[in-house]
Amino acid sequence: MSQEIQEVNVVIEVAIEAGDWASLEAPSQLARTAILAAAQDSRVALASNAEISVVLCDDAFIRELNRKWRGHDEPTNVLSFPSGGDPASAPLLGDIVIAFEIASREAVAAGKPLRDHVAQSFGAWIFASHRSRPWGSGRSEVMEALERGTLARLGIADPYGATLTEEMAAANE
Repeated sequence: MSQEIQEVNVVIEVAIEAGDWASLEAPSQLARTAILAAAQDSRVALASNAEISVVLCDDAFIRELNRKWRGHDEPTNVLSFPSGGDPASAPLLGDIVIAFEIASREAVAAGKPLRDHVAQSFGAWIFASHRSRPWGSGRSEVMEALERGTLARLGIADPYGATLTEEMAAANE
């Protein structure tokens, strides 16, 4: 990591609900590093003693949550349950749930380590969950740029490859 991540007093509880996650080294530290880096880079102020819950589960576990809370009777890669409050004052920021089997398949399909894919999911939660940021009409481009910068700072390759703008410029050359 090229830059130091500002330490804040955030509690990140990680529950491992599936044995396959044992293959991921130091998941609690990975969650903390990626979430705090994304919060810092997006300038999301976090409340003192804020709490985030992370559940690392299997497809069956996330399928049940997806059915119960979203009405979709199928597994998904990630579910997030942001508190909806102002992250600068809300003590509970929300929950992130990641399914091992789907995350593993996605990482293999993208040709990247599971650790990098999961770190991206943790960081993306901050960018996507706190929609009150005044980024305007180019919101997705700003979020993608912030996410790329955060991942680069963590030593993780750009997950998106060339952007549409870069692809168009290359096509016009």
